[in-house]
Amino acid sequence: MSRIAALLAVLAAVCACAASSGQADEGRDLSAYTGLATWVDLYDPHILARPESSVAAMAKRGVRTLFLETSNYQMRQDIVRPDRVGRFVEAAHANGLQIIAWYLPSLRNLALELRRSLAAISFVSLGGESFDSFALDIESSVVRSPTVRNARLLLLAERIRAAAPDLTLGAIVPSPRGIQLLPAYWPGFPSAQLAQTFDVFLPMGYFTYRHHLPAGSASYTSANLRLLREWTGNPALPIHAIGGLAGSASPAQVRAFVRAARTGQAIGSSLYDFADTTPRQWLELRAANSVQ
Repeated sequence: MSRIAALLAVLAAVCACAASSGQADEGRDLSAYTGLATWVDLYDPHILARPESSVAAMAKRGVRTLFLETSNYQMRQDIVRPDRVGRFVEAAHANGLQIIAWYLPSLRNLALELRRSLAAISFVSLGGESFDSFALDIESSVVRSPTVRNARLLLLAERIRAAAPDLTLGAIVPSPRGIQLLPAYWPGFPSAQLAQTFDVFLPMGYFTYRHHLPAGSASYTSANLRLLREWTGNPALPIHAIGGLAGSASPAQVRAFVRAARTGQAIGSSLYDFADTTPRQWLELRAANSVQ
């Protein structure tokens, strides 16, 4: 109980600090989150085995940014296969792509989560190149108490920002509409407080979990954009919309998703993930992001 009380005190302090500090710095570079992007996680063996050819294929499809998972709470390493990660970073830059590291914490051990986040932020390849940004994947409910989970999340976010005050940070967040439909999953999700730390929000608007028709994919995407801006209190909140899952989405659903994202003034869009995106889906993604 004393630990929970301490976390509640920290949460109150973080919220008070956020309320007085305004929104995240508008001067940070958002270009890595703009336009067409794609995702690679630690469970894509065929993609991971060939960093150079995989990135070249992304560039051929008009991708501007690669989101690369560096670790997650189930892994033993702070950076999984740093040699391979370095090859992805160098290949991305050689092909004109920006590359963003992303990490999934459980929020059980804040010291570990901070160390792994900073390992990605400070990563340098053998050729001296680094990630262009960092995004925190906020979705784990391993910590059962929403109050404790929120307190730890906000403290982790505050510490990441303190360690990287000038870096553009992305918050990969659960679908706001999904939170509405499943309120027990994450009650009181702290969108407004996170907006004080993170520059861009990336809602996991996986419409394939909810809808099978294009109209439903579009309405689900629109609702996510609208709710995020309502919950953060920022009508101009920069949002990169994530749709999918690619392996379950029809081209018509993808077309509806990207059009809704563009109409809702998302600064970029992507499907999860690269390994499962089909040629017809790429056509829709490229058209919506004005890729020739």
